[in-house]
Amino acid sequence: EHPDMATSLSNLAELYADQGRYAEAEPLHQRSLAIAEKVLGPEHPDVATSLNNLAGLYGVQGRYVEAEPLHQRSLAIGEKVLGPEHPDVANSLNNLAVLYADQGRYAEAELLYRRSLVIREKMLSPEHPDVAHSINNLAVLYSKQGRYAEAEPLLRQSLSINEKVLGPEHPDVATGLNNLAELFRLQSRYTEAEPLLSRSKQITEKVLGPQHPDMTL
Repeated sequence: EHPDMATSLSNLAELYADQGRYAEAEPLHQRSLAIAEKVLGPEHPDVATSLNNLAGLYGVQGRYVEAEPLHQRSLAIGEKVLGPEHPDVANSLNNLAVLYADQGRYAEAELLYRRSLVIREKMLSPEHPDVAHSINNLAVLYSKQGRYAEAEPLLRQSLSINEKVLGPEHPDVATGLNNLAELFRLQSRYTEAEPLLSRSKQITEKVLGPQHPDMTL
């Protein structure tokens, strides 16, 4: 029941989750959470992390009813223990927003994405990769709602930050290019979309290899 054991269990669970081995990952996450709660206390930041990990596992399986209270509890712990403007709170807000967006609860998701973005801009810097991530998430949310005019400048801003901070051949840049291309495709702006997709493919193939799963997207 040592905290390091909880960390090891969580790491193994994440490995299984990445392979889609959810049935094997779940009991490890649950055991990790139980150890953290018992040894560290129910309001320790590590407990919040364990809650978030288990909620994420439920979320990718579409088990939203089980995931939501875990995300909410993780957020509440972070706000109480770390403060309402801590970067970890921004992460929790973002994760809960993703859960809402996946369910089509766009108004709730937008509020959380915006709050997460404000915290990250204030506590990290306007050009931090996490800020770019928040901007991208908000843009994708707008795109899902057909709010293309609002989404496009955000996607361009997110892409610009990542190109500047991470470099022009980073995988996150490839993702940003894909997202912007998809926005163009939805508007039948195929001539603009094609070079973005081509560049994204070149980055992915060079950095991750021609056999990487992203090459099939």
